[in-house]
Amino acid sequence: MSKYDIIVLGSGPGGYVTAIRASQLGFKTAIVEKESLGGVCLNWGCIPTKALLKSAQVFEYLKHAEDYGLNVKDASHDFGAVVKRSRGVADGMSKGVQFLMKKNKIDVIEGYGTLKTGKKVEVDGKEYSADHIIIATGARSRELPSLPQDGKKVIGYREAMTLDKQPKKMIVVGSGAIGVEFAYFYNSMGTEVTIVEYLPNVVPVEDEDVSKQLERSFKKSGIKIMTSSEVTKVDTSGKGVKATVKTKKGEEVLEADLVLSAVGIKSNIENIGLEDVGIAVDRDKILVNDYYQTNIPGYYAIGDVTPGQALAHVASAEGILCVEKIAGHHVEAIDYGNVPGCTYCSPEIASVGLTEKQAKEQGIDIKVGKFPFSASGKASAGGNKDGFVKVIFDAKYGEWLGCHMIGAGVTDMIAEAVLGRKLETTGHEVLKAIHPHPTMSEAVMEAVADAYDEVIHL
Repeated sequence: MSKYDIIVLGSGPGGYVTAIRASQLGFKTAIVEKESLGGVCLNWGCIPTKALLKSAQVFEYLKHAEDYGLNVKDASHDFGAVVKRSRGVADGMSKGVQFLMKKNKIDVIEGYGTLKTGKKVEVDGKEYSADHIIIATGARSRELPSLPQDGKKVIGYREAMTLDKQPKKMIVVGSGAIGVEFAYFYNSMGTEVTIVEYLPNVVPVEDEDVSKQLERSFKKSGIKIMTSSEVTKVDTSGKGVKATVKTKKGEEVLEADLVLSAVGIKSNIENIGLEDVGIAVDRDKILVNDYYQTNIPGYYAIGDVTPGQALAHVASAEGILCVEKIAGHHVEAIDYGNVPGCTYCSPEIASVGLTEKQAKEQGIDIKVGKFPFSASGKASAGGNKDGFVKVIFDAKYGEWLGCHMIGAGVTDMIAEAVLGRKLETTGHEVLKAIHPHPTMSEAVMEAVADAYDEVIHL
């Protein structure tokens, strides 16, 4: 039997990062992967979707070249080539993880891993043991009883990124990050897209002002949006799909080539031996403490299988903290209130901390500032005036409670707010930190200035 210090089950951005940090700390490490190194994120999620979205953005620029004083006649796209480019990007990233495994002397065990008692993992009939076993098996597309996925007419995100043929009409059920990113991509490519959202606002976890702005931007680009609506059944017996949608006004039947189910994710915790080992689970999540230890000594869990936010950067941070704790380092528990969320549709969305509604519900006396990109010189020059930066501060102490952005490139801007909040920066300090001009990022300073009645450019 092969013996390791640490075995990681799953090689997504939680698992492979954990394995590398473990190796750096001197642990003899192995990683188990049933499919492709990099997991869903690198192969079917974060990375290839961004490649698709970039193609959509470039195509949008070509279609609006005249706005920039340029002449591009009959701009068209090759849907198959767009998908092929995305797959190429994913393959390149997966090969990069293979290189990192070799560089860090991590053994890659290919096959389906199952947990065993006595700190063992069985992979396709062979047993491996370790002092510490870290579960990082991630998640998959969640299925609703009313919307069973057949992979052809009712699909999840994996099928959505590798379709052979572009659909003429598509219904997207759910308007979280996955739903709105694919809605933007397919709409930009020329597909007629309808979004069906159960809650009153699209991107429902975001600040309400952001939700309203995205709905305006999407409707302007031709996407049909149905909020407070629910798909109750689908009929796939014909050539396409007929979806029955329950709305406030009654039932409506929508016809399309296919339906994309984007109603969240389901943790991959079945058939990996949790019950045999006795690891505690609650509501589809493995229960862990602040250092990702389960109730069974020697077994840990990180990423989408645990109760924290299901985000790649969260999984990576959890894995690093987990192995540093095992190594005896002094580590601080992750502050889940300061985790940024990013959505890569167009306009992009990025946020961290409390929304205005949450701050008010907590009874905090707040100062709110907002700066629209329509007043930004850089946004005007770039032709990207949709959106704004919104900031929320504690009126008494100046604590930066939340930051919410929608607009071009905001996913690259949100880190300022994350770092500022981590360092307990006050509104006054942000105001007095000179921001470069002309940039999109100076909108952060301008929004803070608005909160403190010092805004110049409004």
